[in-house]
Amino acid sequence: MTEYTEAVGRRKEASARVRLYPGTGEIIVNDKPVNEYFGRDLDQMILRQPLVLTGTEGSLNVSVKVKGGGESGQAAALRMGLARALSLYDPNLRPVLKSAGLLARDARAKERKKAGLKRARKAPQYTKR
Repeated sequence: MTEYTEAVGRRKEASARVRLYPGTGEIIVNDKPVNEYFGRDLDQMILRQPLVLTGTEGSLNVSVKVKGGGESGQAAALRMGLARALSLYDPNLRPVLKSAGLLARDARAKERKKAGLKRARKAPQYTKR
């Protein structure tokens, strides 16, 4: 088996386990090619950010297992996992990834619903009579 570098990325309810192998730039997500798994171009652009930023796009194969959350949450989790794996793979890439904010966990999550309200902050419509 080939040697790999592994890291985990998370965003909202999504969690992505990313493995980096030396290779040709192939990205496989849950046993599917990346353009088959993520239909939206924006999600594909988001998850490729760390590779484009560090210039390692064509030299590494990426294998990902992602679960939980929605499509864009999964893409962001994958981006974070990829950035972490790259910083472990080559510590010289860390300052570039850190300055771009790709190593920081985005802690924003859905706010809980409050009693007496329809959603977290939406109040029922006021009726005068």
